[in-house]
Amino acid sequence: QDLSLPNGTPVDTSSPASSSSLLNRLQLDDDLDGETRDLFVTVDDPKKHVCTMETYITYRVTTKTTRAEFDLPEYSVRRRYQDFNWLRNKLEESQPTHLIPPLPEKFVVKGVVDRFSEEFVETRRKALDKFLKRVTDHPVLSFNEHFNVFLTAKDLNAYKKQGMALLSKMGESVKYVTGGYKLRSRPLEFAAIGEYLDTFSLKLGTIDRIAQRIIKEQLEYLVELREYGPVYSTWGGLEVELSEPLEGVSACIGNCCTALEELSEDMTEDFLPVLREYILYSESMKNVLKKRDQVQAEYEAKLEAVALKKEDRPKVPTDVEKCQDRVECFNADLKADMERWQNNKRQDFRQLLMGMADKNIQYYEKCLTAWESIIPLLQDKPETK
Repeated sequence: QDLSLPNGTPVDTSSPASSSSLLNRLQLDDDLDGETRDLFVTVDDPKKHVCTMETYITYRVTTKTTRAEFDLPEYSVRRRYQDFNWLRNKLEESQPTHLIPPLPEKFVVKGVVDRFSEEFVETRRKALDKFLKRVTDHPVLSFNEHFNVFLTAKDLNAYKKQGMALLSKMGESVKYVTGGYKLRSRPLEFAAIGEYLDTFSLKLGTIDRIAQRIIKEQLEYLVELREYGPVYSTWGGLEVELSEPLEGVSACIGNCCTALEELSEDMTEDFLPVLREYILYSESMKNVLKKRDQVQAEYEAKLEAVALKKEDRPKVPTDVEKCQDRVECFNADLKADMERWQNNKRQDFRQLLMGMADKNIQYYEKCLTAWESIIPLLQDKPETK
């Protein structure tokens, strides 16, 4: 297939035609390493519900699977944000050694007053869809019984009430037990992970703030540009001989406005949400790392107890071994999830940055094409008599 830029300029096909083609090539490379999937989940069809007590949005969660754990090959249920939050809490309680993907913040888009606006709802839908896909792709979390219930139960409220008090008490007791121990020192590999997460979240936070400032400035420039273009059209009505080129300049500025608006929307809808997701992701990883430290601290305390109470050797070592197993389990799961997270991050940010480059190229090409289109109008001067 012949490739060319919007202005008709042919492109050398010996190198990647654009960032889009390179992105597609990279995506194909990633697919080669993909695993065979037997569970597919999507979030779509947001609907607004207005009740006497509250107004809320529900989303359709559709599941297709060939797993034996499911009674049917396909399910379709409706869930609201708090249901997703229930699922994440259950995953965190039942799988404490694993990294649980983050949910979008209660209010995803900063500065948005109307949480029922089409833009806000769509941004949240995308984030919730990504959350479920992260869980679906995980080799352990995807088999969690709470996840199964979330995907299949018509009425989730009955499951929410089950055992809620017991679980909360258990969670408090665990915090009480582990909170009394103080870790001597993290192993080097986990200390390195902690330092990396601190730096990573700090850098992403800086990029997020700068990106928001750029978008704000783009939107302010867009307001000025929209006022700027019509001035030429008004001027053209007063200058008959210059009306055609002036109308051309006005139309050109209008095209540049449209291109800039599209670029700002892409930054807001595609770029910023990924940054925020990974900022939350790094916080989730830090929490798992803290839990690992607590279990290690408990193990160290039990070792000290064994050394002090040699007469109880027949009973205590069994308890110590169980605690050691928990530490080793935490270490193995955390390292496996960290590797998986790094792989996902590498692919996500490669696509994000390639997409951003592609959108910027398209923006400048549209502006260039718009300005080039009025050059003939400016060159065709009326002959003097």
